Amino acid sequence: MNITTEKIDELNAVVKVAITKEDYQDKVDSILKDYRKQANIPGFRKGHVPMGLIKKQYGKAVLVDEVNKLIQDNLNKYLSEEKLDVLGNPLPKQQDSFDWDTEEFAFEFELGLAPDFEVPLKTKKPITYFKIIADTKMVNEQVERIQGQYGKLISKKEVGEKDEVTGIFKNKEEEIEHKTTLSLSTIDTKKVTDSFLGKKVGDLVTLKTKGLFKDTGLLSSLLGISTEKAEKLNIDVSFTVEEINEREPAKLDQELFDKLFGKGVISTEKELKNKIKEDSEKQFEQQADQKLLNDVTQYFIENTKFDLPTGFLTKWIQMTGENPLTEEEASEEFEKSEKGLRYQLIEGKILKDNNIQIQFDELKEFAKGFIKSQMAQYGQLNPEEEELENIAARVLGNQDEAKRLSEQLMSQKLIALYKEKGNLNTKELPYEKFVSEVYG
Repeated sequence: MNITTEKIDELNAVVKVAITKEDYQDKVDSILKDYRKQANIPGFRKGHVPMGLIKKQYGKAVLVDEVNKLIQDNLNKYLSEEKLDVLGNPLPKQQDSFDWDTEEFAFEFELGLAPDFEVPLKTKKPITYFKIIADTKMVNEQVERIQGQYGKLISKKEVGEKDEVTGIFKNKEEEIEHKTTLSLSTIDTKKVTDSFLGKKVGDLVTLKTKGLFKDTGLLSSLLGISTEKAEKLNIDVSFTVEEINEREPAKLDQELFDKLFGKGVISTEKELKNKIKEDSEKQFEQQADQKLLNDVTQYFIENTKFDLPTGFLTKWIQMTGENPLTEEEASEEFEKSEKGLRYQLIEGKILKDNNIQIQFDELKEFAKGFIKSQMAQYGQLNPEEEELENIAARVLGNQDEAKRLSEQLMSQKLIALYKEKGNLNTKELPYEKFVSEVYG
C-alpha cells in the first residue's frame, strides 16, 4: 500500500491511496475459506462447496469490505504519522470509472487543513477584570438577614410594616391556590404595603401581580407557579391572612456565631462582618472570572484572523450529517457553527502553545474538591478520604460527568493563564455596581 499527499493550497489537500493485490489477497482468501467451511448450499455437503462458487457468491463483498478496512486503518495512521492537522474527516472523491474487478485500486480523499495562526495573549486592547467587593451596605444587610433567619417569631393580632404574613394566594381562573409566607419588606410599593397594615387573621387583600415584589423571582415561588408563567402574569390575586408574626432579630452573640461557623471560629461582630465579606468576595470572584473568560473568548474570536477551508467544511457537513442536506442547507449550517469552530481552533492553539493539559490525577483531585463542597452544603464538613475517593471514582466513571468536570478544570486553567499573561485592567467596584455595569 502506498499513501501520498498532494497539497492544493494552504487549507486543502488530497490524499492518494494505492492498494495492490498483495495488500488484501491473503486476508480475503482466509475469510473465503472460513465461508466455505460454514456454507450451506443445496446440492453440496457442508464444507465441500467448490471454492469457485464461494468466490462468485461472496468474493466481491469480502473484497470490498477488506479494502475499506485497509483504508480506514492505514489512512488514520498515516495522517497521525505525517502530523497533518485536519478539520472534519477525509472525504472520498467521486470516481466515475472505478472498477472493483481489477486487482489494483486507487482512491483519493479530500482533506481540509487547519490554518496556521498566532494568538498573542498580550492583547493590544486591555481587557477589564472586575474585582468585586462586598461593601459595608451589603455586609450589614447580610447581617440583618442572618439575624432575621435565626431570630424568634412573635405572634401578633394586626399586621405591621415589618411583619411576616402567612396566608393563601388565590386566583380561580389561573388555578392558583398556594399557601405561603411573605415579608412585607419584599413588596415593591408603599401603596401595596399599606393595604396590609392593620389586617387581622381572616382578612382578605386583593393584589395585582405585575410589579408586586422587589425581586421579580419571588412571584413564582410565592404563588407556586413556573418562572415562565410568572414573568408574563398580570392578574388580580386574593390573599387571605392566616397568621401574623413579627420576627425578633437574633442577638449577635457567641451562640449565634457558633451556629453559623462552628464552635469558636469567630467571637465578635467585627469578625462576623469580616467573615461575611471574605466569603462573599470569594463567591464574587467566580463571577468575575467567568466574565473575564467570556470577554477574552469574545476578543479572540473577533480579533484572531485566519481563513478556513469553507468549501471543504460545507461539503463535509452536507455529506456526514444524520439527514441529507442540500448545498444551501449545508452552507447555512456552516455559518451557524463557524464561530464555535473558530474558537475551538483558537483555544487549541492557546493550550498547545502554553503546554496546558489535564492529567487524570489532577482531574480526580478537582472532582474530590467539587464533591467536598457539595457535601458541605448538607452539613458533612469533614468526609473521610476513602469516601471521597470512592465517590470521585464513581463520578469520573460517568463519561458525561467526567467531561463536564474536565471542561470546568480547563476553564480554571485558562483563567489562571489570562490573569498571569494577559493584558488586564483591574476595576474594583461593589457588587451592585458590577451587576448594573455588566448586565444593565
